[in-house]
Amino acid sequence: MAEENSNIEAGAKKGFNLKNLGTGAWAAICVVALVAGLLIGRFAMGGGGAGAALNKTSLTEGELDTVVATYTNNGTQNSVTARQVIEMTSSLESAKDDEGNYNVPSADNVLYSVRNSIAIAEAKNRGIEATDEQLLDYAEKTLGQTPDFESIATTNNLDVDTVKKLLTDSYLIHELQAQIAGESTATEPTYPTEPEYATTNDAGEDLSDEEIEANRNAAYKNPNADYAKYIIELAGDEWDAKKGTWKSEDGEYATALKDYEIKKDSATYEAAYAAYQVAYSAYSTQQNEQYEKVSDFLGDLYANSSINILTLIQQ
Repeated sequence: MAEENSNIEAGAKKGFNLKNLGTGAWAAICVVALVAGLLIGRFAMGGGGAGAALNKTSLTEGELDTVVATYTNNGTQNSVTARQVIEMTSSLESAKDDEGNYNVPSADNVLYSVRNSIAIAEAKNRGIEATDEQLLDYAEKTLGQTPDFESIATTNNLDVDTVKKLLTDSYLIHELQAQIAGESTATEPTYPTEPEYATTNDAGEDLSDEEIEANRNAAYKNPNADYAKYIIELAGDEWDAKKGTWKSEDGEYATALKDYEIKKDSATYEAAYAAYQVAYSAYSTQQNEQYEKVSDFLGDLYANSSINILTLIQQ
């Protein structure tokens, strides 16, 4: 039981924030960034007509338009500047060092920028556009932030133009994903609230590990109405509200929770955790199916492209 309990931990809290995610914030939102690591090999490296490496680690403000890569996509050649790579993930101001210079973009960041640019171009070719209203709605749902550009800019120490560009890029990629794989119908389940248990005695002295473990086990096995409500809401149509039990013993939740006593107003944290695992498995399965569809699509999209990076400097 101790080993089982060690695996029952509160899940990581969601809620994206540009400020606490740093310059790679949009990697958490853009599906291209999620898939990109698997697809580097789908690019034909080299052959884009670029010259040797830049052989420098920093750029002045006047050098921001230096070309750091070239790529072809469907026969069209494009150049990528340091400015474009930096602005794909942050504002120029926030990327500036104490001396007013900028790090030469790393190869990873250049690849990230090119992949996103190709995906964004595909979205635009499909007629996908973004209004301010759509961007603000997207920001509220994705970032959990106040829906106005000025507040988002202030919160994340960015300027409004940068915020709009980052939001637009992310929104276009999100909508491209939706066209390819369809909108997700599964909602990530909320982790059940862990019950409280004593870690000190009445005198305020710390209990031993064995005593704490015993208190935790007891709390996990103590039934209450909140955990019953949590399970029933997750189970949905599998639960017969009139009878106060499972509609069928071979349902997904009924099978997973067969070793726990579930009543309409009584269930344990252990049972709630088991229900959470069922719900998360369903959510994860759908996410993986969508991921594979997008991955295959982007792989084919990138297979028509080649890239030549002028810098392999690592940050």
